[in-house]
Amino acid sequence: MSTDIKYIDFNTLESFIKDVFVGIGVPEDDAIICADVLITADKRGIDSHGIGRLKSIYYDRITKFKIQEPQTNCEIVKDHKATAVIDGHHGMGMVISKRAMQMAIDKAKEHGIGMVAVRNSTHYGIAGYYPLMACEQGMIGLTGTNARPSIAPTFGVENMLGTNPLVFGFPTDEEFHFTNDYATSITQRGKIEHYDRINKELPAGWVIDNDGKTKTNAKEVLEDLVSGKAALTPLGGIGDELGGHKGYGYATVVEVLSSSLQQGAFLKQLLGFEEGKRVPYKLGHFFQAIDISAFTDVSAFKKTTGDILRELRASQKAPDQERIYTCGEKEYLAWLDRKEKGAPIPPALQQEMLTMQQDLGLTRYNFDFD
Repeated sequence: MSTDIKYIDFNTLESFIKDVFVGIGVPEDDAIICADVLITADKRGIDSHGIGRLKSIYYDRITKFKIQEPQTNCEIVKDHKATAVIDGHHGMGMVISKRAMQMAIDKAKEHGIGMVAVRNSTHYGIAGYYPLMACEQGMIGLTGTNARPSIAPTFGVENMLGTNPLVFGFPTDEEFHFTNDYATSITQRGKIEHYDRINKELPAGWVIDNDGKTKTNAKEVLEDLVSGKAALTPLGGIGDELGGHKGYGYATVVEVLSSSLQQGAFLKQLLGFEEGKRVPYKLGHFFQAIDISAFTDVSAFKKTTGDILRELRASQKAPDQERIYTCGEKEYLAWLDRKEKGAPIPPALQQEMLTMQQDLGLTRYNFDFD
């Protein structure tokens, strides 16, 4: 078994992800969607949400714990002009969400704006995938999702709210769109999983225990988040002196929009356990598309947005800093860096890939770490 990080080209990696999904019962067309969402994360340098989550978040939940359906049944329970509500019946979150976002886009084309709320879904991958769908069609995109309880409210220590990303996408006249793809906590569970895989300590302040003290051991934190002995801090950190109450507030906004509109599960109902037994996570999402042409010329919007971003990057830099970034830029640079060499696969993930390969008999792959 290799002890080094290996790189796998994206075509091979995407094909492997798709074949794994098919191997555990996901219809091929849906498996292609799921693989595209995951590989998009790896291409954009978001290693916390790419193939690194294939086994723990999807493979194990379908095959080992039986809490997620490989075949997706999207039920439209309410459809009214610019809005709709979908019940995903615990199917593949990426499939449910792509359909919901496309529905919002189609409604925006007709009404200028479209919004779709989803209940009873599952993990939908990187949130930024869905606003980017709108950007590609000359629209503004917005999404959010609730998640397993992880964040403690400001001045509290109990994990109540999920990492709850609130993500916008704006098309620009640059090589990349503006996308603020991040959680409303300082970090998120996927990044802690990544730190655990590479055996790296967490920065102080990311996580607190029941005594309000910071924890930095990634493996311990992952266990304690499940048992309720630890919680993530909201954006801004511990207390309110640096604005932790603002991150807490935004996380709550996402929780409301991911549950109240569609009458879905919320807070502790999303633990994935009932009476000590594993159950579906029953996640909620929301998706919004705004047709820019209903307000102004799309090219003019892209130019003005691009000008804003360029002026921000050209502003005065702090001492010893080489550059200022805008949202979506680092992901674009990650793609430029990775498109030839592929995605980095650390040793722990190599073992997970080998396990899935052997379990499913995917003999056509010959990874150089086996």
